[in-house]
Amino acid sequence: MWNPRLPTRRAAPRFRRGNLFPVVLIIILFFSLSSLFLTRKGLDEDDRETPHRVPDKVFPHKILTMKPQIPEQISEQDLWVTPSSFGLHPCTKPTSRYEVSHVSDHFLTVKSNGGLNQMRTGISDMVAVARIMNATLVIPQLDRRSFWKDTSTFSEIFDEEYFIEALKRDVRVVKALPKELESVPHARKHFTSWASVGYYEEMSHLWNQYQVIHVAKSDSRLANNDLPLDIQRLRCRALYHALRFSPPIEILGKKLVERLRDRGGQYIALHLRYEKDMLSFTGCTYGLTEAESEELRKMRESTSHWKIKKINSTEQRLEGYCPLTPNEVGIFLRALGYPARTLIYIASGEIYGGHARLLELSSRFQNLVFKETLATKEELEALRDHASQAAAIDYIISVESDVFVASYSGNMARAVEGHRRFLGHRKTINPDRKGLVNILDKLESGKLSEGTSFAHAIREMHANRQGAPRKRRGPSAGIKGRARFRTEESFYENPYPECICRRNRNG
Repeated sequence: MWNPRLPTRRAAPRFRRGNLFPVVLIIILFFSLSSLFLTRKGLDEDDRETPHRVPDKVFPHKILTMKPQIPEQISEQDLWVTPSSFGLHPCTKPTSRYEVSHVSDHFLTVKSNGGLNQMRTGISDMVAVARIMNATLVIPQLDRRSFWKDTSTFSEIFDEEYFIEALKRDVRVVKALPKELESVPHARKHFTSWASVGYYEEMSHLWNQYQVIHVAKSDSRLANNDLPLDIQRLRCRALYHALRFSPPIEILGKKLVERLRDRGGQYIALHLRYEKDMLSFTGCTYGLTEAESEELRKMRESTSHWKIKKINSTEQRLEGYCPLTPNEVGIFLRALGYPARTLIYIASGEIYGGHARLLELSSRFQNLVFKETLATKEELEALRDHASQAAAIDYIISVESDVFVASYSGNMARAVEGHRRFLGHRKTINPDRKGLVNILDKLESGKLSEGTSFAHAIREMHANRQGAPRKRRGPSAGIKGRARFRTEESFYENPYPECICRRNRNG
């Protein structure tokens, strides 16, 4: 604070002591108001920044010439404790208007498509469709032509008997089509995506000509929003109760969770979707060699059901459409405050680039655990060549984890997040990939360094992305027609409000 030396009478005879105090007060007031104005101006400019872009001024230029700072310590509660559920709880009971299903002589056969979680959510949709169309559901056939080429049957992945029994009041389910109907003409339908109840009520006219309708694909057959409450709750009963994994998978999954607890008590389940099929599908080649990029391009062009062949990898990454690399995940988790000793279970298939690419993550977190290091040889042998069964183990461990993080928002990540929300909003950190790329590119170019300011920006960006209760997001603004359905948040990613209620509501 400025403190002027009082002049003597001889140096400045025209000033009197009594007249000097107001002058000093005016000068102090001037500097105070100037400082306040400049501070407010800076805050106003910060408020105008876009939500995804982190302003350069957050990272002062002087940080480039400073040694990296050690990020401030985060409390154990901030790292591990589940967000408050505010009195919300699962609610799947039918309303008083819901009627018990009637035996139907119309049959719906289904061929599920995709990986494990795409099939799971698709099967849950088809349970609801069978209810709407008053049909008997035949146990679905699982996809054997996907990237993983898993030959597992329904009963090898799911508890078939339990599935049938759990849904008996909702839909009649049988193991196979009656022999006398195997040779009769079937209606083969590819039902439209994100369809309403009215659509399926119209499709019921097919029963006038056919006794059997075969559905070629099961995924995304129902809309996310604007469906009757009882249909939405039936989808939740099907997915979270009836579609239980087979006893061998359930037993092994629980054993591995116990072994993780014995190792460290708390653990993060990291769905590291840095796998060959995902990188090829998304066209993401950041950090790869030219040979690897070319291999992925050939794979994409040779896969007939992947419609987009030419993809600009740089644009994909800047828009947040690429999986985070192992190195980016490591930087992200350290910035959030997780210490190097943190126990991390890697829930994924084979990482593209193998051990060398995983070193980018293990150099920051030495306590990485995989199925291969957690299970015995005999236990692993049962999963060999059965990718969907191995994925089911990852799913169980991920749902039961203290913290779940996914490097990409694929089917597995969305299904696990939805299940964790349903079970009490367990802590689920959803990386803002677009925002992260903006910061990480500055880090790579040397415009900023890892340290307190860097970590603070990462934490601020993700303060509201940790699984706390919120209603499901609707379509993006400005999108019209059927295209808007693609922009809606998946029902299975966030079943609130239909399947998550207040205590005083019907549960």
